[in-house]
Amino acid sequence: MGSLQLFHSFSLSVSPATNRRRPLNNGRVNASLNMDVEAPNPLKLKSNGGNEVIEEEAKFIVGSYARAPVVLSRGKGCKLYDPEGREFLDCAAGIAVIALGHGDPDWVRAVTEQASILTHVGNAYYSIPQVELAKRLVGNSFADRVFFTNSGTEANETAIKFSRKFQRFIHPDNKQPATEFISFTNSFHGRTIGALALTSKEHYRSPFEPVMSGVTFLEFGNIQAAIDLIRSGMIAAVFVEPVQGEGGIYSATKEFLQALRSACDDAGSLLVFDEVQCGLGRTGYLWAHEAYGVFPDMMTLAKPLAGGLPIGATLVSERVASAIAHGDHGSTFAGSPFVCSAAISVFNKIANPSFLSSVSKKGDYMKELLNQKLGGNPHVKEIRGWGLMIGIELDVSASPLVDACRNSGLLVLTAGKGNVVRLVPPLIISEEELKHAAEILHECLPALDNSN
Repeated sequence: MGSLQLFHSFSLSVSPATNRRRPLNNGRVNASLNMDVEAPNPLKLKSNGGNEVIEEEAKFIVGSYARAPVVLSRGKGCKLYDPEGREFLDCAAGIAVIALGHGDPDWVRAVTEQASILTHVGNAYYSIPQVELAKRLVGNSFADRVFFTNSGTEANETAIKFSRKFQRFIHPDNKQPATEFISFTNSFHGRTIGALALTSKEHYRSPFEPVMSGVTFLEFGNIQAAIDLIRSGMIAAVFVEPVQGEGGIYSATKEFLQALRSACDDAGSLLVFDEVQCGLGRTGYLWAHEAYGVFPDMMTLAKPLAGGLPIGATLVSERVASAIAHGDHGSTFAGSPFVCSAAISVFNKIANPSFLSSVSKKGDYMKELLNQKLGGNPHVKEIRGWGLMIGIELDVSASPLVDACRNSGLLVLTAGKGNVVRLVPPLIISEEELKHAAEILHECLPALDNSN
């Protein structure tokens, strides 16, 4: 490729380090610059190896992640590869994000075509993919309207704000409308200050306190405690995951969700289902709450929706939407044409009844395999979950098993108090690949004995 010739007249004086923000030459720039700029070469962007990437990450990136010592450089289907070409079976899916696997051809086509047409316009204008995605979400759920965000934590922040605005809207003469929230043990709703306040793990919250006030944590599944607090009249909304992911793959009971729905209706509180991880096909249902026949006032989505691109969505009833006026909330990047086009391609596949049926079938198959191969081990307490959202609860830390699986070419996650192995593979995973994953887990079980 030929190089680009850039000609500028450039003359600068450099301010001392203490005055770096002072305008150069009082804001006037006379330039004289002659340089060749080569077009980017993708090969030059690649590392010589994983160790180099790990070393440079430690130098340049804030150390908030306890990463596994693996560099992943490419993927296809349910397989991932490091720079040296080592293969891994992916049963983590980017934490339940890559529902259609890596490099799904329809997803690639959607993002490629949209990137060549229009990527971003902002929400001061209308865009076609955003409206089309909203129509699909509304047409296949309890909801009447959608508010798009960039992540699951932002979707929950939106639900927090909408809950408080709703209470003020329906009680305009009440000087002290309901502003408090109920969340539950083992819950995870996000890392931003409001969503963090709803997240039960204290070690997530304590370094950043004070977080948002007015949140009470109740035991997940405790019907009477929830009813009593909702009846106080101070609860703006109840946040609950129908199936808890980060918390350890715990499923709510139908009686529990029905009781929450009834109590919220009686007291005028809103019921919010966080389906960021368990929604959009992960359990074998399009939405996890469909299995219970209980429907929320709001539902938050994110992880799998755009196939790996950042998106979140807060789905609301018309009753809630009527409380929201122009300017009440907003986002610069949310709902861009680029991301929404990707999400449409994902939604169109997952919403197909035959696709959802296959997820249920494969989930049942995997749990049967795991019970056969792992069930007799003394460290394995329970194997639970729906669809392809499966937890293996241990009586010891799961980390040695997770590490051993990774060394054997299988990527899985932990959950709960670190004692649960979490399996959330791409929803397209084959039964043959699931069998291979179960075999690796079985072969790596001795790591639990060695660690103790």
